[in-house]
Amino acid sequence: MAIIQPGEVAGKNTTQHRLGQNPMRDSSATAQKRKLSFERSKRLQEKAHNLIPGGCHTYAKGDDQFPEQAPGFIVKGKGCHVWDPDGNEFIEYGMGLRAVTLGHAFDPVVEAAIEAMKLGINFSRPSLVESELAELLVDLIPCAEQVKFAKDGSTVITAATKLARAYTGRSMVAFCADHPFFSINDWFIGNTEMAGGIPPEAISLTTTFRYNDIASAEALFDRYPGKIACVILEAERTTPPKDGFLLKLQQLCRKNGALFVLDEMITGFRWHIKGAQYLYGLDPDLAGFGKALGNGFAISALAGKRDIMELGGLRTEKEKVFLLSTTHGAENHALAAAIATIQAYKELDVVDVLYRQGARLAAGIGKIVDGMGLTDYVGVEGRPCNLVYFTRNQEKRPSQAFRTLFMQELIKRGVLGPSFVDSYSHSDEDIDRTIEAVGEALVVYKQGLEQGVGKFLEGRPVKPAIRRYNHEVFE
Repeated sequence: MAIIQPGEVAGKNTTQHRLGQNPMRDSSATAQKRKLSFERSKRLQEKAHNLIPGGCHTYAKGDDQFPEQAPGFIVKGKGCHVWDPDGNEFIEYGMGLRAVTLGHAFDPVVEAAIEAMKLGINFSRPSLVESELAELLVDLIPCAEQVKFAKDGSTVITAATKLARAYTGRSMVAFCADHPFFSINDWFIGNTEMAGGIPPEAISLTTTFRYNDIASAEALFDRYPGKIACVILEAERTTPPKDGFLLKLQQLCRKNGALFVLDEMITGFRWHIKGAQYLYGLDPDLAGFGKALGNGFAISALAGKRDIMELGGLRTEKEKVFLLSTTHGAENHALAAAIATIQAYKELDVVDVLYRQGARLAAGIGKIVDGMGLTDYVGVEGRPCNLVYFTRNQEKRPSQAFRTLFMQELIKRGVLGPSFVDSYSHSDEDIDRTIEAVGEALVVYKQGLEQGVGKFLEGRPVKPAIRRYNHEVFE
């Protein structure tokens, strides 16, 4: 298959724009709109679907998550700018499903990974870099007395459930029903719309509670006395905790002998360099980190209390847990990338930039939305460092069709925005160009509200990634 290589995109200035000129050459979002073609992407998509189920390896990156008139692939990125096989350039948000916090091809991280590769990637014994990164995380993360590395969030969060079951001698896992994703494994996916292939007995061992609803969690412990091994949630999504919910939930777990497990895949290194647990004064028994830990390199970590973590080690007298034992979990280059990423957070005030640029974007979009009288139909929500947007139809209900229209019009104007999650590389100019693009896109959005969205959509609407059947229809 002839896949375009990064160097084949001609005439593009890939200089890191924070240090020089913004590589987007057009003077306005409208100018960018006139130049897009996805001819090569369309050809490559057909080949990809013949070779790969879904055409890619992450459901959130699938064709059904984007308008039909969208880049099918990304061939290179620098900072917050990306290029597709047709040579189109975009300001990107979402940044690798929130994994790329510093920016694409961030030089210090890339250089650290390259130097580590030159020494070898994987050996028959552990490398020194494993202990070096572990020490950094133990010093950094409040709950971390020991850490264990893997490649993805699903693996370490599932490992946390196994530890919790072994430590407590209980079988049931409770997770927050308001948080969309914790793992690809049976204990979680069996309780979603994509439960195909999951045995009912695995599903029966998982239950749910609601965020900011301590009574719903209390009810679980009353319904399953002495059976819940752990409670799992993210510290925050788009709605902040209220009335001391997180501390109350932690206390409820302690009172009932269950472990309190925090999924910090997103909040870790975005909310605070020490994680959301530090920000909210929490002391989880176990916590999972990933995504931004390596600025896009495949690295995740389970952190937790020594007496729990050591059940998977060599210094326990109790029955041993097969915790995490992965061939590639501690590849040298990924660990070196994580060390360089943490150093960048410390030296460059990365988290402050995420908040500042997100706030600039939210304020600009909010002003436009208010001025157009669209506050009930579209807007941004969440912390400035992790902004998402909502799209609603004429009845003010969440709408996949209007989400598609909004993304479609942003793409025409040079913004690839499945969310508005920013990075350290989003400059003031990038943010201001995005606000300009949003303003133009919302003109079409408003026309869709007035005349019907179907008149302006160029193809089918997007669909939820987790659904039972591909042919399901969503408004």
